[in-house]
Amino acid sequence: MDENLEILHYLESFLTERRRMLFNRVLDQRTNHFTVAIQDVYQLHNTSAVIRSCDVFGVQNVHVVEEVNRKKIDREIAMGAQKWVDVNRYHSAEDCMKSLRNKGYRIIATSPHKGKPVQDLDITRPAAFFFGSEVEGLSEEVFQEADEYVSIPMVGFTESLNISVSAAIILQEVTARLRKSGIEWQLSKEEKILKKLEWAKKTIKSSDELIRHFQASQ
Repeated sequence: MDENLEILHYLESFLTERRRMLFNRVLDQRTNHFTVAIQDVYQLHNTSAVIRSCDVFGVQNVHVVEEVNRKKIDREIAMGAQKWVDVNRYHSAEDCMKSLRNKGYRIIATSPHKGKPVQDLDITRPAAFFFGSEVEGLSEEVFQEADEYVSIPMVGFTESLNISVSAAIILQEVTARLRKSGIEWQLSKEEKILKKLEWAKKTIKSSDELIRHFQASQ
């Protein structure tokens, strides 16, 4: 048996049945088919709210570009979501986009004023949705490098939405369509094992000590 799986089975003996079932249920809905990148967001509560939306809609990875604003994620606002979502941090949009392209993602720039409605976006290929700062939006660099633009149709007097609201709307739309499709969007068996092991370590106090004890007894 794979060592990671053996360790996982051992750590699961310290979890309640309810927690084990919750991990399985959540992981069955997790995806890396879509991911989110946020660029130089000024308000910490907006960054944290976007991370929380990723957790709610099953997006496992978030990418935070801190080229101008380098701040710690607000743990209280994220309501623990940063514990279950992988937060990847970059010092430049260029590095972020390069990393995502190397993983096979299209770069999708979100904008209130241009681009196709998100409902019309092709979801068959992996996509990374970029959201910009509250006032200035995405940088010109991201717009120039983006493969596509998407927008949220609006019919009122207000022509923009808060970044966290925009992220939630877009993620709800694309993940709902994804789960109804025939696309293979779920994590692989190996990815689920590694993620479950990581979550078990975060949940169990003194998990490192328990693992050392287990390995010594083998």
